[in-house]
Amino acid sequence: MKKVLFLLFSTVVIAQQSNHVDFITALGKVTINDTSKIVEGTVEFEFKVLNSIDTIKIDAQNMEFFNVKLNDKPVPFINSRKEIQIVFPFVKGNNNLTFDYQVKPKQAMYFLGSKATNDLQIWTQGQGKYTSNWFPSFDDVNEKVVFNLDIIFDKKYEVLSNGVLKKEFNQGETKKWEYRMEKPMSSYLLMLAIGKFKKQTQRSKSGVPLELYLEEKDSSLHTTTYKHTQKIFDFLEKEIGFPYPWRVYRQAPVKDFLYAGMENTSATLFNTRYVVDAIGFKDRSYLNVNAHELAHQWFGNLITAETGTHHWLQEGFATYFALLAERNIYGDDYFYHALYETAQQLKFASRTDSIPVLNPKASSLTFYQKGAWALFVVHETLGDKNFKKVIKNYLQKNAFQNVNTQDFFDEITKVSKFNTEKFSKLWLETTAFNTLEANELLLKNKSIQELFEVNKLKNTPFQEKRQYLEKVMQSDVYFKVKEAVLSQIQKESWSDKIKLYELALNSNNTSLRQLLAVTVSNIPENFRLQYETLLLDASYETQEIALTTLWNNFPNHRTRYLDVSKNWIGFKDLNLRIVWLSLALATPNYVSDQDNLQKELISYTSPIYEASLRQNALEQLLFNQILSDEVLRSLVNATTHHAWQFSKFGRDTIRKLIKNSEIRIVFQTLQPTLLEQERLQLQRLLNE
Repeated sequence: MKKVLFLLFSTVVIAQQSNHVDFITALGKVTINDTSKIVEGTVEFEFKVLNSIDTIKIDAQNMEFFNVKLNDKPVPFINSRKEIQIVFPFVKGNNNLTFDYQVKPKQAMYFLGSKATNDLQIWTQGQGKYTSNWFPSFDDVNEKVVFNLDIIFDKKYEVLSNGVLKKEFNQGETKKWEYRMEKPMSSYLLMLAIGKFKKQTQRSKSGVPLELYLEEKDSSLHTTTYKHTQKIFDFLEKEIGFPYPWRVYRQAPVKDFLYAGMENTSATLFNTRYVVDAIGFKDRSYLNVNAHELAHQWFGNLITAETGTHHWLQEGFATYFALLAERNIYGDDYFYHALYETAQQLKFASRTDSIPVLNPKASSLTFYQKGAWALFVVHETLGDKNFKKVIKNYLQKNAFQNVNTQDFFDEITKVSKFNTEKFSKLWLETTAFNTLEANELLLKNKSIQELFEVNKLKNTPFQEKRQYLEKVMQSDVYFKVKEAVLSQIQKESWSDKIKLYELALNSNNTSLRQLLAVTVSNIPENFRLQYETLLLDASYETQEIALTTLWNNFPNHRTRYLDVSKNWIGFKDLNLRIVWLSLALATPNYVSDQDNLQKELISYTSPIYEASLRQNALEQLLFNQILSDEVLRSLVNATTHHAWQFSKFGRDTIRKLIKNSEIRIVFQTLQPTLLEQERLQLQRLLNE
């Protein structure tokens, strides 16, 4: 999973059970009611008892059970509301367990939109949320099962799940989709997604179908959203040296997804913010997330860390191999500068972060980026040939099993005298970042050498380095080195730095020009025309920054800026349209009737839109001090959203607003008209 924290899955109780019982397969026949949000199903488990045991437990949150049978005979069971416990004097041998169940998931399955508004989506998230909220399964990652799902739903929709779609056939107004896996996986990787998707299929060099889904309304964005997908797949399969372990690979964006992406086995879900056109690709490319989640199909899904202590074996590996895939597309300079930037983040974080990689409570930055750095060190020390041999052997030996760090070290010591104990202490067991070794590796790249030369001049008087910096800006050095120049001269006088700024603008590098747009917040009149060229950049982020900055700096030109940008839309979260509406409302006499603009901006706060768009709109309404009942209702509704970032925004904003006694009274007046969950959330905030 990309850029998220995770939870520990294993428990002592389950670990003890796994010594006695091995669950082999699970077949679920599932029906989902999108109106009541209830899941009903029949589940059949095949399992082997290894040693005698009197109770078998399956995780199942808040479920009801019926027709529970062991080997076709009714069997006593206990429903603890957290698990179903089968009570029976089990002895060695094979067994079959079947039961019906019903549940209204409190988490892990999310319902968005509706059939009535033709925007229904249903999707699941197992990692960190527990699949056992919607399907009886195992919270312990060490219990690996071959999961198969039959799903019945409205035939007007597409249903996605893990594995190969063996059959699909209509049953009146519904359809049945039969998905089949052949190899075992941890329960948190089980998934389903339902929506009005349209598929395009590519095929890897090795023959694996690559199913690429988008919502029907976004079908024209397949090429840009999934740019380089086949190239990434072919590269990783060759680089890792172990064939892709599943028979199909599908990907689909879903609304208000909790994270950037999630590597469900053979079926990745990702955030719709990465559904982009050619311009949006420059700022919100899916490429890194795409590569990261694909790498997890080996590191996380084929082999899974046995406990949270070894989580870097998943996230660190996926982060590093994604970076290798990007290197294959963008080149060495991109690769080394990405490592340099994460090294800077890790050095800064190490001042306060006291938790190392080999700790289940480590931060995302530590698991992902320091884990990737650790693997880079191993790669460089062993050499490419031995590193690839280690990776291949590591995967072959532990395929479809659980692993720990020592398992990886064991393969290293077979091909090298690499001191794994020393390495572990330096990179995995301490929080300090090994800057000395990191710099030695980074400096193998020429553009990093040039970057370091620029950085050495930070405290040098400007006049002594002017000529050198101008030479750098005029050279064909990698643009990140030029960005370092811009960052270094921010506090210099305008007359000193204007030529360097002009060189940056003339570079035609979108990223460099965007940094300048951010850097220059106060624009002198003699630089206005040059800065205005940023409005024409093929970057929705640059356009937003430039429009806002120019509007703030030049009141006399506001009408012209608004006229130029009145038809801008931007990303899927309408970033440019939202900022235009806000600035138009804040510009006196720009339009004679501001009501329509205000109504449009307020309309984007509705729950029919995704959280990112709603938050953009709410922030701009607050900026314009528009606090109608509808706006306040939308803020309260935000506090109930499943995406924690949006929910937190709603809570924090209300806390600030109710410090004003008049606004507090308005919230109290609205409270009786709110939905129950909204009333409860608002009351908690009013009681604080």
